[in-house]
Amino acid sequence: RLESPPQGAVQAVGGGPNRRLGSVRGAPMSSPPGRRARLSSPGAGRSSAAREALRRRLLGLIEGNRVMIFSKSYCPHSTRVGEVSNPFDVLIHLSLYSSDDGANVQEVLSEITNQRTVPNIFVNKVHMGGCDRTFQAHQSGLLQKLLQEDSAYDYDLIVIGGGSGGLACAQEAAILGKKVMVLDFVVPSPQGTSWGLGGTCVNVGCIPKKLMHQAALLGQALRDARKFGWEYSQQVKHTWETMTEAIQNHIGSLNWGYRLSLREKAVAYVNSYGEFVEHHKIKATNRKGQETCYTAAKFVLATGQRPRYLGIQGDKEYCITSDDLFSLPYCPGKTLVVGASYVALECAGFLAGIGLDVTIMVRSILLRGFDQEMAEKVGSYMEQHGVKFLRKFVPVLVQQLEKGSPGKLKVVAKSTEGPETIEEIYNTVLLAIGRDSCTRKIGLEKIGVKINEKSGKIPVNDVEQTNVPYVYAVGDILEGKLELTPVAIQAGKLLARRLFAGRLEKCDYVNVPTTVFTPLEYGCCGLSEEKAIEMYKKENLEVYHTLFWPLEWTVAGRDNNTCYAKIICNKLDNYRVIGFHVLGPNAGEVTQGFAAAMKCGLTKQLLDDTIGIHPTCGEVRR
Repeated sequence: RLESPPQGAVQAVGGGPNRRLGSVRGAPMSSPPGRRARLSSPGAGRSSAAREALRRRLLGLIEGNRVMIFSKSYCPHSTRVGEVSNPFDVLIHLSLYSSDDGANVQEVLSEITNQRTVPNIFVNKVHMGGCDRTFQAHQSGLLQKLLQEDSAYDYDLIVIGGGSGGLACAQEAAILGKKVMVLDFVVPSPQGTSWGLGGTCVNVGCIPKKLMHQAALLGQALRDARKFGWEYSQQVKHTWETMTEAIQNHIGSLNWGYRLSLREKAVAYVNSYGEFVEHHKIKATNRKGQETCYTAAKFVLATGQRPRYLGIQGDKEYCITSDDLFSLPYCPGKTLVVGASYVALECAGFLAGIGLDVTIMVRSILLRGFDQEMAEKVGSYMEQHGVKFLRKFVPVLVQQLEKGSPGKLKVVAKSTEGPETIEEIYNTVLLAIGRDSCTRKIGLEKIGVKINEKSGKIPVNDVEQTNVPYVYAVGDILEGKLELTPVAIQAGKLLARRLFAGRLEKCDYVNVPTTVFTPLEYGCCGLSEEKAIEMYKKENLEVYHTLFWPLEWTVAGRDNNTCYAKIICNKLDNYRVIGFHVLGPNAGEVTQGFAAAMKCGLTKQLLDDTIGIHPTCGEVRR
């Protein structure tokens, strides 16, 4: 049992890495000779170099001791922590600080751990948290696992999921000298589609989507070309198989590039399905059903999401999703797209752009979570250019009428506002109604990782740590975070640096730009008008907006009242730009630059002071 040091002192309690543990009773315990961990802090006004030296010293104590407990002597939880530690026969050694030094130590510790309370406890370099979380770990068996005499693991880090975030984290950890494994396994879609290393973005998301969007833009450019003097007499047609073959060849080269990059960095890549079986231990099952177990000191969950199905008769049997579309071996023909997400509108847009008959069935609103004025303008442009919309309807039955490539499907749909039902025949039904997190079948319940039972998302703190101290998560499975590839990559890299390089930088989830690649692209950064009103109240906002006509559209005779831009400014903060929205060609390229300006505190006056590049679409935003 630990005895308290003099009142007002701060204690650091450590368990040595190679010492057999003995309980301490009846007297305060000091460090063995040469092991006293007395720290001098930089103090007020000291240089940043001195503060960095203190930070390195603290990290050294954490790295060098099996158990490290930082606490104040007057903290009543110190004795309780000692009671938990001693049953495991842990060697304790203790160091005292003055009150002033203790305050500085605690301040630096809060930067490292994002915890401002004491005690602050580490076991085998894993941050446990405070007293309550340590007791929870004790009750679950995790503490005993961490304190086992043989603490060697197969790997320093195992990443579950070989998508953008997982690969970024794994490679960064390997660069920092750690032994790393990536487990990645794609469960085939109901239509039997699977793919290689790289995750959703590379295989069935951003990359093939943007390339098919480009195919549609080229079709529009061909139509514009005649106005610019290009003459061609032959019939111009689009061949689906040629496009998909070229795109899949490019994706294959990316898959190979990822594998090569892992090999060069000595990251073990295992094409198996990972599932926790106990603390720090995971079972990997390959395609043949063969099982192998691995252990690691830390784990990162980066399992991503998969498309959701309707739960009606015929959905999984006859419908496809974005998992299947980009490698579909035949042209989908007349297509019903179910949903109003950005995935739904993007896919419908490029399918219509290559000449297909496309209908979008919308249950409620377009682009939920995005600025609704912009969302309606996106939908209006698509409708004017041949995409049909069925609003306030949901499918209730999908029935196969004819097999084929494509076949024929009958869809029965019901109104969301009354008893009306409609039916229509399509060649292909594409579901894009949302995505579900891949977190329910990886054994998280066996090690106590909490998930949101409704959404499957994982709650984490601001350093991407779950409620189980050695388990972290990045990417689309995080609760309340943006589901974007660059966000996952940034979070993964910074996580590895914090875990293995003593860095403190956290992923900034504020003012992240994104673009919806609909036929007329929509780029945005910051708040929608609805969210800005909710946060700041309408009377405190000023919205500036304008229509514009791209020069390239003039000679081609394209719409002159379609492209649109607006900024939302906070009047109470020097008219700082808190929302940026643009609908027009190359919106993604334009938005990226304005996002950097918003990170720097862009105001309306700074925009007015900026001289534009003429003639461009970007100049209209100033």
